[in-house]
Amino acid sequence: MNSMKLEHEMLKGRCECGTVKFEVESGIQALSHCHCSMCRRLHGAAFATFATVDSCAFRILSGELQLARYRSSADVVRTFCSECGSTLIADAVEDESVRYVSMGALEGDPPHPPAVHEFVTSKAHWYEIRDDGPQYEKSSP
Repeated sequence: MNSMKLEHEMLKGRCECGTVKFEVESGIQALSHCHCSMCRRLHGAAFATFATVDSCAFRILSGELQLARYRSSADVVRTFCSECGSTLIADAVEDESVRYVSMGALEGDPPHPPAVHEFVTSKAHWYEIRDDGPQYEKSSP
């Protein structure tokens, strides 16, 4: 473990029913609100908020057999609890170095960088972005 990871508290998370529990031994590298129609449908909300973390630091503690995966596009595989349906992870097929953890599955109020808004051209017409976070037509750089 490098010294950078020691500066961050351990992140812990779980699904709604508590079957799946996980931890991340690193801090949040980036925070994004995805407004694409796929994330909106999968999360049942105006947008989905993901914490970018180091995939090597992510560990399932319990409920691994209850994890289900769904390839939502050619680029993304999503992982959720098959018991309660909680969306937990989105993994980019092209980049295995990071993992996108559903911020709503994390416990507490972990420190994080300012959020960016992605795929804003797909945002719900009934939702207005009211913060000063950077906005991107597609994914953030």
